Amino acid sequence: MTIKICIFDAYGTLFDVNSAARRVASEPGREDFAKAWPAISESWRRKQLEYTWLRAITDQHTDFWAVTQDGLDWALEKHGGADDPELRERLLALYWELQAFTEVPEMLADLTSAGKTCAILSNGSPDMLNGAVSSAGLEELLDSVLSVETVGIFKPSSKVYDLVQEKYNVAKDEVLFVSSNGWDAAGATGYGFQTAWVNRGGDPVDRMPHRPKHILKDLSELAALVL
Repeated sequence: MTIKICIFDAYGTLFDVNSAARRVASEPGREDFAKAWPAISESWRRKQLEYTWLRAITDQHTDFWAVTQDGLDWALEKHGGADDPELRERLLALYWELQAFTEVPEMLADLTSAGKTCAILSNGSPDMLNGAVSSAGLEELLDSVLSVETVGIFKPSSKVYDLVQEKYNVAKDEVLFVSSNGWDAAGATGYGFQTAWVNRGGDPVDRMPHRPKHILKDLSELAALVL
């Protein structure tokens, strides 16, 4: 079946979730943070995701901005920095301006120029997503930005993947869902989408009932898969 629509996860897939901490680490006077930022950023992201899963399975939804703040607070307490409110505010401010991975603009331009519809489906709240898309200059390359806030539950709930069907009314196997999260790609495979896992870290495949159909090193490989 021909791929008509490419649906992208946002955080970690199009946008580099480590870029906020990396930018702060390069600022003058941040010598201590420069030593600790990789561990802080990794913990921040891990807890952010864990909180989405826990809230989904316990039916205690809140928006992604809340779990982003909660994840950062945990990471700063774990690694040091909880007593620096200015650092916290700086990191959170930059999360609204996450840098896109370098290959993203060209990849999206290639797909859209070939007639493929490109859109985002993300755990992010609409304001956060709009900020990231605007900051990266991707507005003209994306047909729509779909947020879980419409259904009030995080991925990998099937209610989230339903949003693509409701928006575009296409067969599931005409959709390529692209994510840097193996569990997200697995969930979308089980839903019926064709899937590509962007495995930037070279990690093993998750032990899940379903597996991604394709595994990519980065998004520069996507056009060859679709076109």
